[in-house]
Amino acid sequence: MSALDSVLIQCPYCWESLDISVDPSVPEQEYVEDCQVCCQPILIHVIFDDHLTPHVDVRAEKE
Repeated sequence: MSALDSVLIQCPYCWESLDISVDPSVPEQEYVEDCQVCCQPILIHVIFDDHLTPHVDVRAEKE
């Protein structure tokens, strides 16, 4: 079982830096998580490469 990886992202609404956890056992994932500061919904898309390095794209949910 893999441990979660910590990734730093920036909220597309309030521009605050947020620390999120991503699961490297799922190679590609997309989900909505509310900003811990402004509570707006952030669409998070994560892809892990062959070396299990996460590549994260975040955007406003309604974009």
